[in-house]
Amino acid sequence: MYLNSTITDRCIFFKNRGKGQLRMDPIGMVHGRFQPFHLEHLDYVLSGHKRCQRLIIGITNPEPSEYIFNPASSHRHLQRSNPFTYFARMEMIRRSLLDLSLDMDLITFVPFHINDQQKWAHYLPRAEVVVQYVRVFSQWEEEKLAKFRAFGFKVRTIDSGMQKGITATQVRAALSEKENWQILVPEATARIIEKIEQGLL
Repeated sequence: MYLNSTITDRCIFFKNRGKGQLRMDPIGMVHGRFQPFHLEHLDYVLSGHKRCQRLIIGITNPEPSEYIFNPASSHRHLQRSNPFTYFARMEMIRRSLLDLSLDMDLITFVPFHINDQQKWAHYLPRAEVVVQYVRVFSQWEEEKLAKFRAFGFKVRTIDSGMQKGITATQVRAALSEKENWQILVPEATARIIEKIEQGLL
């Protein structure tokens, strides 16, 4: 898979974390719906992880009351675009990172109410100590950058110029059509989805 070399390089960084001179933010945050968590999401999380001492992973649209239409991203509120629960998505991510032997004591998962800024202060540290890491692909991400800055978060756009290679829409379509969706996701995501399909999760 095309992301393998990138992930391998970053795994080497994790194993040698204390040996380099890289300056890292005390607290960084990545976020997404992760419906489901695929290889490009993993690459994004790892890109954020290498930039900070402690990483917060915010999972957006944690429950159906937050499926709100936004013209900049017109599919994100649809039920069919949100098939996996907050718990299932957290397990996909957590187990994917465990497979890479990351120190999970330095990684925190939170529901991230992307459409309700009044809740942010109740789920996160003070805004001024959190650095939001964002990959910008469209107007949707630009709108989020503006919201984050207005709230008081520090913001870093990362991996500039990167083009999307895998989308969750693509993975969901492959799942629906019984195509080879497993090649698009980490092995841990595949294991979680298979458990769900078997009624075991």
